[in-house]
Amino acid sequence: MALPRQTSSPVKPRVKRPTLKDVAGHAGVSLSTASLVFSGRGPVSPATADKVRAAAAALSYAGPDPLASSLRHGRAGTVAVVVEGRLTLAFSDPFALSVLDGLATELDTIPAGLLLLARVAGDDERLLTQLAAAAYDAVAFPLCAPKDDPAVDFLAGRGIPMIGAGAPVDPRILHVEVDERGLSAAMARHVTQLGHSRIGHVTLPMGAAAQARILCPADLDQANYPDARERAYGVLDVAPQARIVEAPDPGVSAGEAAARLLLDAPPDRRPTAIVAQSDLLAAGVIRAAREVGLRVPEDLSVTGVDGLDLPWLDQVLTTVVQDGFAKGRMLGSMIADAMAGRTVRPRPFPTALRIGTTTGPAPAG
Repeated sequence: MALPRQTSSPVKPRVKRPTLKDVAGHAGVSLSTASLVFSGRGPVSPATADKVRAAAAALSYAGPDPLASSLRHGRAGTVAVVVEGRLTLAFSDPFALSVLDGLATELDTIPAGLLLLARVAGDDERLLTQLAAAAYDAVAFPLCAPKDDPAVDFLAGRGIPMIGAGAPVDPRILHVEVDERGLSAAMARHVTQLGHSRIGHVTLPMGAAAQARILCPADLDQANYPDARERAYGVLDVAPQARIVEAPDPGVSAGEAAARLLLDAPPDRRPTAIVAQSDLLAAGVIRAAREVGLRVPEDLSVTGVDGLDLPWLDQVLTTVVQDGFAKGRMLGSMIADAMAGRTVRPRPFPTALRIGTTTGPAPAG
């Protein structure tokens, strides 16, 4: 028995959406006249307005495209947010997430959405291509970023406001300013006041090709990430003999790998305090210390930066608190002012030392 032939339904061609230009042609008026009828912003005779509306009804024209209108008037309702490295790295960093949360919360009051763009090391063309193809009202650099970025020249040429958190370093970018050198010096001063003289320092990556390695002062001069460089300088301001190790990334495991380079030494040469540039790195340092049988803080004092809530860490970290959510909101507030045409100036952002249970007096000997 033959099966009945199956026939597919014909695909209907996509109907072209009528444009304002189509309406103007149908009504026999200029495009500018038709635009004035729909915007209500200019003198048009009642008879001409009726003719334009009749043409719109005949063509089923619902009105101007909101996106096209916003672009013509210089408002896209979107802020481009450039983050360093893969986007997954930002989503796995609780401090980065808190900054982005605060930024989104503040921009929602405008309202404006976020367009997240990744700046991949060694592929500047990718970011430039994305920026050239997108519509946005401002650009934010809210997290760690290189000191130089070719996107800045491109954005400045388009007259796009740029707001950052310290980098890229360019006078055309207005920043939320954190005293990175000062906060790190304050932490180093805290451990020296506890009697520590053998001090180690675990840094955030100094550049895109970071690896777990011991750094010398000359390496700091070549650093591409200003925040990591300035925090290292802050430690050296207080403890010039501090041993500095670079972490390959901002995560806990990277802090653990960097700490091993400091702790793999005879007891009389091993640091009794390690100042880490972030709380996640500090958590990795604590993990490495426990693996070699060191007690925190009896044998090793450990400090961080950020003030994160780390419930899985069974100690309260001594750290420099910078409220990521508040920082993001400050960035958003500056962007809102720039989008509204108000004068925007750099704003200082406060930090505070919080003493926890991970620092104590230097051990005897």
